[in-house]
Amino acid sequence: MNTEKKVWFITGVSSGLGKQLAKEVLAQGQIVVGTFRKQDQVEAFNKENPGNSFGVLVDVASTQMIVDGVKTIFDKFGKIDVVVNNAGYGIMGSVEEISDEEVRRQFEVNVFGVLTTIREILPQMRKQRSGHIINITSIAGRIGSQGLGIYNASKFALEGIGEALAAELKPLNIKVTNVEPGPFRTEWAGSSAAYDTTKIEDYESTVGERIRGLQALNGNQPGNPEKAAAAIYKLAQLEEAPVHLPLGKIAYEVFGKVNNGLIEELAKFESLGKDCDFE
Repeated sequence: MNTEKKVWFITGVSSGLGKQLAKEVLAQGQIVVGTFRKQDQVEAFNKENPGNSFGVLVDVASTQMIVDGVKTIFDKFGKIDVVVNNAGYGIMGSVEEISDEEVRRQFEVNVFGVLTTIREILPQMRKQRSGHIINITSIAGRIGSQGLGIYNASKFALEGIGEALAAELKPLNIKVTNVEPGPFRTEWAGSSAAYDTTKIEDYESTVGERIRGLQALNGNQPGNPEKAAAAIYKLAQLEEAPVHLPLGKIAYEVFGKVNNGLIEELAKFESLGKDCDFE
């Protein structure tokens, strides 16, 4: 039996699901390298579980900080067994109103930061012929909704990247899983969220109502971060890992609704779209 500790690289462990996952992995006696955006957080994490907890100063919107952070891990441990792309946030507002600058920032953090991380760790994982890439996407990466269009777009992109990677890396014994949480009791809809401040009255009954609903739910979400962290840890122990893992009852309900709705829609308009090939 191989008792060597596994090295987990988890982005965004200062709060929320990332923080809880780091606690779970450390409690299992494994090594966690977590990213933080403040030096005092790095120092505090280094002291949390000496010998197993290591902090690195990384803003996932900075390509160079990711490159330097990953190099630090490989220099110290020579490997990464599990990478969890957890760092991210949501911008809320109508598609029409959110500025180009805010859209780019959303994609820099939620998409390009993940891409850079994956590309930096893959050469070593390919050399190892082992590893597990876990992308924390969202149920919002499976269905679009009013007020979350730009966030949806970033998570839809991550879903596609993860699915393609799973196919590309399967022959190399590298697993890829998109983890899709439903509403969990974290800071996602609170301090971690960004809200567009412009207002167009025509969107009040759709976007406005949706955002108010998310704000009202904040702090009362049904999802338990401790249970989610335990599930992700168990996921990483599987010999055969799924490409998709929804988390929470609402996530499974949404998956079913999306899939069933798509099947019904395809059947309804099949006569319009199917017969478009050369005879």
